[in-house]
Amino acid sequence: MKFTDIFVNKPVLASVVSLFILLLGLRAGSELNVRQYPELQNAVINVTTAYFGADADLIQGFITTPLEREVASAEGIDYLVSSSSAGISQIQAYLRLDYDPNEALTQIAAKVNKLRGELPAASEDPVIELQQGEQIAAMYLSFSSEILTNNQITDYLVRVVEPKLATLPGVQRAQILGSGSFAMRVWLKPDRMAALGVTASDVWAALQNNSVLSAVGATKGQMVSIDLTARTDLRNEDEFRQLVVREQDGAIIRLGDLADVELGSESYGSSVQFNGDRATFIGVFVSPDANSLDVIRAVREVWDAEITPQLPEGMSAAIPYDSTRYIEDAIGEVVRTIVEAVLIVIVVIFLFLGSLRSVLIPAIAVPLSLVGALFLMLLMGFTINLLTLLAMVLAIGIVVDDAIIVLENIHRHIEEGMRPKDAALRGARELAWPVVAMTTTLVAVYLPIGFLGGLSGALFIEFAFTLAGAVLLSGVIALTLSPMMCAFLLKPHDAGQGRLAAWLDARFESLRRAYLRRLHGALETKAVIAVFGALILVSTYFLFVTSPSELAPEEDQGFVFFVGESDPYSTLDYLQRYTDEIAVIAEDVPEVDNIFQINGFGGGGGGSTNSAIGGFVLKPWSERERSTKQVLEQDIQPRIGEIAALNSFAVIPPALPTAGGGGTPVEFIVGGTGSLEVIQELAGEILGRAYGSGKFIFLNTDLKIDKPRVEILVDRDKAALLGIDMRTLSTDMAAMLSGGYANRFALENRSYRVIPQVQRSDRLNPEQLGSFYTRTRSGELVPLSTLVTLQESVQPQQLKRFQQLNAVTISAVPRPGVTLGEALGILEQAAAEVLPPGYSVDYAGQSRQFKTEGSALMLTFFFAIVVIYLVLAAQFESWRDPLIMLITVPMAICGAMIFVSLGLTTLNIYTQVGLLTLVGVISKHGILIVEFANKLQLESGLSKRAAIEEAASIRLRPVLMTTAALVFAMVPLLIATGPGAASRFAMGLVIASGMTLGTAFTLFVLPAMYLYLARDHGGTLETLPPEGHAQPSAA
Repeated sequence: MKFTDIFVNKPVLASVVSLFILLLGLRAGSELNVRQYPELQNAVINVTTAYFGADADLIQGFITTPLEREVASAEGIDYLVSSSSAGISQIQAYLRLDYDPNEALTQIAAKVNKLRGELPAASEDPVIELQQGEQIAAMYLSFSSEILTNNQITDYLVRVVEPKLATLPGVQRAQILGSGSFAMRVWLKPDRMAALGVTASDVWAALQNNSVLSAVGATKGQMVSIDLTARTDLRNEDEFRQLVVREQDGAIIRLGDLADVELGSESYGSSVQFNGDRATFIGVFVSPDANSLDVIRAVREVWDAEITPQLPEGMSAAIPYDSTRYIEDAIGEVVRTIVEAVLIVIVVIFLFLGSLRSVLIPAIAVPLSLVGALFLMLLMGFTINLLTLLAMVLAIGIVVDDAIIVLENIHRHIEEGMRPKDAALRGARELAWPVVAMTTTLVAVYLPIGFLGGLSGALFIEFAFTLAGAVLLSGVIALTLSPMMCAFLLKPHDAGQGRLAAWLDARFESLRRAYLRRLHGALETKAVIAVFGALILVSTYFLFVTSPSELAPEEDQGFVFFVGESDPYSTLDYLQRYTDEIAVIAEDVPEVDNIFQINGFGGGGGGSTNSAIGGFVLKPWSERERSTKQVLEQDIQPRIGEIAALNSFAVIPPALPTAGGGGTPVEFIVGGTGSLEVIQELAGEILGRAYGSGKFIFLNTDLKIDKPRVEILVDRDKAALLGIDMRTLSTDMAAMLSGGYANRFALENRSYRVIPQVQRSDRLNPEQLGSFYTRTRSGELVPLSTLVTLQESVQPQQLKRFQQLNAVTISAVPRPGVTLGEALGILEQAAAEVLPPGYSVDYAGQSRQFKTEGSALMLTFFFAIVVIYLVLAAQFESWRDPLIMLITVPMAICGAMIFVSLGLTTLNIYTQVGLLTLVGVISKHGILIVEFANKLQLESGLSKRAAIEEAASIRLRPVLMTTAALVFAMVPLLIATGPGAASRFAMGLVIASGMTLGTAFTLFVLPAMYLYLARDHGGTLETLPPEGHAQPSAA
């Protein structure tokens, strides 16, 4: 007794197996995490070191270079980027996707701490931060007020709102943006200081030495112990004003005599705006392993119940951006697609079989396979995300195949006069081996994806194994439940058929005969067919080469990101004047819901304030006519480009999660050992050629040697004669100008900085430096103008390095219709022509992923074909048969690539996975036909040619049914709109077109190849024995 007989003879057992699959799947469904993409360990470790007042050269030489050398020796780093600008050093270590970020963090922290003693004494301690997951927060909250100052809003957020958010499960961090933390600002007046004989060093020393924290201890009597505390620190503005700075000839000089003291802001270098009004933001970042939908739902509950009702009077709050809105819409769209696909498949089967009873069998098999797959997902630690749901959509068209093939075979036996139960026993036996072969083949296709590293691996392992799990279960159901249901549901042939079923059977019989005649004629000229097959094989290569390629298609996420940069010498006031115009653009575009912008972005220790970033948040899909791309190309980009004083661009954020990068699709890095001037010249030449191509709407480099700098040259001889050492001089100038903090003070049990600095009216230009005073050995004050001369020069805005080499990054946004692959190709060609030996190119952000991922998937593709070949060879105990079965693969690939090379979609991660799926599903046709032809030769004694003609014609109906089911299941993907539609369309198009054209080619090319390659078993009959199409017995 065969394995399948057990289930036909024991219907309760077959039902119990299926119910177990159903129950386990439903239980797992309620446990699975929901998120946008599979969990990614994409992490960046930032090492930030502030050194107030220092210029970029000093920062790079004494801080960035030694730290970079240490950090680079840590394990797991993919690439290292550093930038040194005025007042701040930033090193970013981008980790490999498969490396444990906590281990890397521990290593880097140890290496940085080891170096602390070698860094300049006046620099701050390096701050090491691990940033996991997305660069953009999952949600932004905005707080503004017309009554409260920015500092007061920030203080309220730090004390009340941030703790509520940070303690929610799944919140990685709640980061305050555009904050103005309180600081005691001591605005020095150089003229008053000179009159009173006080230098900036005196003020600095007084602030450090006369506001100290005391830990006195306690008294301990015989019975009583009393804690002691000493008020040796200063706590408010009045106490600071009364601070004694110097005593001279019995006169006391207080801080209030020579400076204005106020409770101000720590930094005046940045500002945040929401819909044109000043605001302070909190970015809520979700932990990579948390369910972002649940986390943001919890944030909204706290927002509604605790945050908004308790806001101080005059403060208003809003939610400008919530990424889960897009995730929910996208997941909702895919779920709807799944329902549509199931219904379409059921209709297709009904139209092929004409009987509602027949339709019930695959209609139960499909949902059962999908629900059961949820249990396997839980076992493997997967989540419900856009990719696993996309796998479910594809699975519908694939899992139905097994049920269709078994059903069709049993249906055919009943037509030949067998009783339903006998037909079920025999039909299931005949197909047990092909079903196992087809299932293992499909599972084998996806196994190589498990070996993929990088982004493709992280994203598609869940996709592939979910699909493989569903296919595996469909094979189990096809051999257990489907034959049992056929035995009980299908009517015997003599019981009469419905008119529709009889009519359809007659139509298919005439179609079979017509195909048999055509095939017979075609095989007379099998050499022509073989040449045709060879041409298709060769053309596939050329189709690949001519196809446009990118990492992933652009998705409509309802969000446009923009970056603007003003002149290098500009202040925040200057920048703000022009970024205000961006808010005006938003008012004129009906699709824009909110706009937010951060001016002075990326400025550290008093650093650069000439760049701004922000975002246009569009209304939900249902409330707008145009797509995000149309809004960007028609309204936003042209108008942002017209703002006079800003060099700016707007882009749609990448569809796939990316680790780092500057936001533009193209990030092309030129590095080498030469000086920055040489690298700038080479980059300029590459940039010129890129402009000449006309393929870009925005091109920029991050190396611009145009920031004005004044060098203070000290007459050392004169300083020595006056008894002024360089340390005193440096301390005086730094205390006046750097904006560094001298001490901290307590306010309401929190500590804040004390920052002395010359008031703004006395530092409007470098010449005013000459009127500052320093003290000689004899105690007299002399103006700096007696010691120093000023020399003007220019410097880079930032000193950038990539992999510890001097580097320049060319950022670019390609024109609409120009793919990432084409854009990078233009830059690579220009670089090849321009760069001398010793210089190299590299990539960051999306471009880096594109370069590393594209080749990996192609390799997997060929690996998958080899794996399938070996699996089939083992199953059929033949090296020849699998070759014939896999003849179908190039046919299908060619059919799919025709549409890709025509530009209907691009060669991207989704189309490549679609092609991989195609390899598995199209090889089913070959398995069905070749396995049956071999049986006809061996058991019915047919000649080789008669056997393949008969097998192809008998298997025509299941081949057409499985093709139609899969192709029509792809229709919802092809007509998809809304969030996530582009990736679904790309995959759907490849599978539908490849399957349709591949099947059409297969029906003629495969039999011809069979005649050339298959073993001849010595049969001589030219037709089957006359008792109907008598079937060979079970294999």
